[in-house]
Amino acid sequence: MTTTASQEAFLQAFHAEHPAVTAEAFGHGRAPDGRSSYELLCDRVAGRERVLDLGCGDGHLLEVLAQGIPRQLAGVDLSPQSLALARRRPALSAARLEEGRAQALPFADDSFDACVSHMALMLMGEIEQVVAEVARVLSPGGVLACVVGGGAVGGEAYDRFLGLLRNTIEEVPASRRIPALGDRRTRTRDGLDEVLAPAGFAAVDWETVPIDLSGPVEQVWAAVSGLYDLGPLDGSAVERLRAAFFAEVRDMKTPEGTVPCAFKIHIATARLH
Repeated sequence: MTTTASQEAFLQAFHAEHPAVTAEAFGHGRAPDGRSSYELLCDRVAGRERVLDLGCGDGHLLEVLAQGIPRQLAGVDLSPQSLALARRRPALSAARLEEGRAQALPFADDSFDACVSHMALMLMGEIEQVVAEVARVLSPGGVLACVVGGGAVGGEAYDRFLGLLRNTIEEVPASRRIPALGDRRTRTRDGLDEVLAPAGFAAVDWETVPIDLSGPVEQVWAAVSGLYDLGPLDGSAVERLRAAFFAEVRDMKTPEGTVPCAFKIHIATARLH
């Protein structure tokens, strides 16, 4: 099995069990201005009427897009289970939702004037082919806008969780750990420029935004435990990690019962020449 095939097989298996995991983890998160990362991403394609969501999952981002101007919306995803949830959303009744790979998009040339991707482009292998396909289905002047994970802010619950997770993963045999996902270049501005420029995109506009995931400890756990790294862990290992996390953040809890938790995202936008 090729590297990309093993990555995609893992993602399909993970999302078969957790079809709405990304929206469940980040849907409640808020930027300093009160908007979600999904809303921030939608702003980057304001006024664009034909929009493709690359790695659309359960359709949360598409539903946010549907709340604005009338649009022709489409989404593509590897997971039939996630797409089944997307198809249940009344706002997406007219959207074209396709099961498929970003490396071979099932859409005609010049079909869209914008492409968005929330925490998905960073997971994709054969990234040059993905970018070539995005450029193919975009019209000249089209925009690619994506949210890329930026990691912990530091000193808060997410940071502590990552420390506990690293210790837990070290106990898992190497043969059972998740494959390396995506291409590291998609996680930095310079790396994205390197990938996008040959396909005809202008220089990337890059913004880093902290997302507040604070809340009751159960809600914070639900957010942080959606990481792919937990996929290979058995139930007892996850429960031990959960118990350790609850103990680790006990001293952080405010009198109102809120555990501070924050996560950085990068919003990257590039225009096709």
